[in-house]
Amino acid sequence: MDLDLFQNPLMGTLVPISGFSPDGAPWSHKAFLPNPLPDASPELTGAAYRGVAEARAALSALDATAQRLPNPRLFRRSTLRLEAHSTAALEGTYEPLVRVLAADEEEAADPSLREVINYLVVAETAFAWNEEGRPWSTASLATLQALLVEGTASEREESGEIRRIQVVIGRRPEADPRTPPIQAARFVPPPPGADLEARVRDLLGWMQVAPRPEIDPVVAAAMGHYAFEALHPFHDGNGRLGRLFIVLQLHKAGVLTEPTLSVSPWFESRRTGYFDALMGVSTHGDWPTWVEFFAQGLAESARTTHRRMLSLADLQEQLKGRVQESSLRSMKASALIDFAVGQPTFTIRQASDGIGMAYQGTKKLVDKLVHLGIIAPYGARTYNRRFHAPAVMDVLLGHTRPEPPAHDR
Repeated sequence: MDLDLFQNPLMGTLVPISGFSPDGAPWSHKAFLPNPLPDASPELTGAAYRGVAEARAALSALDATAQRLPNPRLFRRSTLRLEAHSTAALEGTYEPLVRVLAADEEEAADPSLREVINYLVVAETAFAWNEEGRPWSTASLATLQALLVEGTASEREESGEIRRIQVVIGRRPEADPRTPPIQAARFVPPPPGADLEARVRDLLGWMQVAPRPEIDPVVAAAMGHYAFEALHPFHDGNGRLGRLFIVLQLHKAGVLTEPTLSVSPWFESRRTGYFDALMGVSTHGDWPTWVEFFAQGLAESARTTHRRMLSLADLQEQLKGRVQESSLRSMKASALIDFAVGQPTFTIRQASDGIGMAYQGTKKLVDKLVHLGIIAPYGARTYNRRFHAPAVMDVLLGHTRPEPPAHDR
């Protein structure tokens, strides 16, 4: 880590660390120990304030639409899969989006796909805790991290614990290839120990305080995300958990009543700017650049999620209209369409459980919707066959852009 870059002592302290390399050679360096977050907003530029206002407007529009829809939770699963795909890509795990959308949690034996599927479990668990009013703690955070890496190459004996080892982040492009990793790292977060655990506990407390009148919730989410990444509390999974906590923090603050927001696709497509802006806070206390970047990401992410939600809701109505125009007379047909909108691919058993209908009745209903062209088989397997609504998959993959609703939702 280039120690000369750290020019603002108000942001944190460089603390000495030492150890031994795998070949037994001793090394010494310094790590960055960020100061606790203040209870007041950092000074921001006019551009940053405007970005925050735009983000609040976009988030409000998304949440208002979600509240008006009959069942906004139908769209949560698809949004989470899009988020899982991009947040894993930011950490170097690349899976085709169509594979992520179609993956079955019970059958994901592939290690890289397992990482993506684990994120869905973690997010659903965390959202449920938020909705129950369960406070965040280092123990609950560690539980989420253990779930995130379970069954993957990142799983370790210390998984599910605040890290007990020193970690480094990235590598400086100008570093000599012979430079030891600790010196060549782009960023070295705090050393492990009781102080790190205490700071993580204090940060979680700061993040879940009732909205402060002095700090806009968008600014608070930007500050919380920065501090989480700077502390880097785990040996793996920090980026994915940190981006999940953006949505969790906005949800807990009441900015989002339904946490259907995907932020990682925007950050993943601007990864260099994302890491540079985070680094600038640590090195120079450059909150304005980070907050402006973060707010822009939230605004664009909210608009994208909003458009997709409206497209899926409009498609949902169109598909139900096609059923009503047909000769099909089934009280459960509408429920099956709702299920297909919320579940990108599914088996007959999953649909049966989802709509509360006997297996054989569900199979007959699926066959009828296949005949109408609303549902189609997915994939080539014949045992435990999967189905999907092609029009829904097209929206999620961005292959089609349905006409916007004629009426205001």
